[in-house]
Amino acid sequence: MTTPLVIAGLFLLMVLGVPLAAVMGISAVVCVALFTRIPPQAIFQQLYLGAEFDLLQAVVFFIVAGAIMSRGTLASRLIRIGQAVVGGFTGGMAITAVLICMFFAAVSGSSPATVVAIGSIMIPAMIRSGYGERFSLGLLTSTGSLGILIPPSIPMIIWAVVMGQSVTKQFLAGFLPGLVMGGALMLYAYFQSRRHGWRTETKISAPELKQALKEGIWGLLMPVIVLGGIYSGVFTATEAAAVAFTYALFVELVIHRSLKPRDLMPVFKESILTSSMLLFIIANASILSYYFSVDQIPLRVADVLLQFIDNKYVFLLLVNIGILIMGCFMDIVSAMLVLGPVFLPLLQKFEIDPIHFGIIMVLNIEVAFLTPPFGVNLFVASGITGKGIVEVARSVIPYLLLMYGVLFLITYVPWISLVLTRLIQ
Repeated sequence: MTTPLVIAGLFLLMVLGVPLAAVMGISAVVCVALFTRIPPQAIFQQLYLGAEFDLLQAVVFFIVAGAIMSRGTLASRLIRIGQAVVGGFTGGMAITAVLICMFFAAVSGSSPATVVAIGSIMIPAMIRSGYGERFSLGLLTSTGSLGILIPPSIPMIIWAVVMGQSVTKQFLAGFLPGLVMGGALMLYAYFQSRRHGWRTETKISAPELKQALKEGIWGLLMPVIVLGGIYSGVFTATEAAAVAFTYALFVELVIHRSLKPRDLMPVFKESILTSSMLLFIIANASILSYYFSVDQIPLRVADVLLQFIDNKYVFLLLVNIGILIMGCFMDIVSAMLVLGPVFLPLLQKFEIDPIHFGIIMVLNIEVAFLTPPFGVNLFVASGITGKGIVEVARSVIPYLLLMYGVLFLITYVPWISLVLTRLIQ
């Protein structure tokens, strides 16, 4: 009886417009008070414990590092290198945009940061070079979502914390899916450019390429240091995030000199607000997860679903459809925190690797970032271009369809996600 009441309460509060973090916290407190004998102080203990994980420090550091790089010149230097390498080919500037978004994703871990840093430069540049306005807007808005698929990834860290998985393995699992998604976007960009005759006639000369590499070498080294340190065991994911923050700060302040100390206060303020919001959501989700575990709701849900679903492929299909629908109405990152424990018994029943399932969840988040009315990247792209949300949403439709195809490919071919994870114990 309690499970339907919990679900009804969650939806009622969301319909009333209550923020999702508060929805989870209020629902959990009411359920604990009415349906269990748990003392009230346990709720506050769980609220504290939910945000106490050391790994969550990595989330904060990556958010600050991404904000620093968005304000500095690292993105523009990387773009110049990309244009020097492939800019003269058919669709060269579009391919450059995808490549640089993938590269920037490997050092920021954030989709909105990638859209701001790369989109604010590349969208106007592509339009000036003759690329279609809708094509350019849709490409950069969509490609920016690679920021959470290519490691390091903030949602991957959160998933690893919730499900008790190795962050290193979860990061490794994201590489090939990220390359598949990036490759699909580049192919689409190439064929569209070829169809419309979009290309940049001028090529950068060898001396200019050398100069571009010289100016951008510090940005190129960043993912090598951060990800190389993680996979070689030199430092943990949390330490890697601190290294990313320190490196970005040093490069932009001392080497590039694109930021001054007085410029850091807005960066830190923005990062604190983003981090606080995310950690508050995680803390409240932990209370709801705690109630779920006490009342054995995941096991009950699993028992009910197993009466109707006896095939893991059907289960995966329904999960994808369900999460894609949820992404239209709520913050799917928060939903991941609640749904993780609920799905765990079903993953065990169908022998689905939680690491692989984590990539499926992250891909769904990636799609949700582009899905109205709550798609974060839509609002970010609208803010940096001045275009309406409806216009931005229309521009990403072809890319959404492409992403759906990649999502289902990776869902049913787990090898893509898991092959690299087998290289480490």
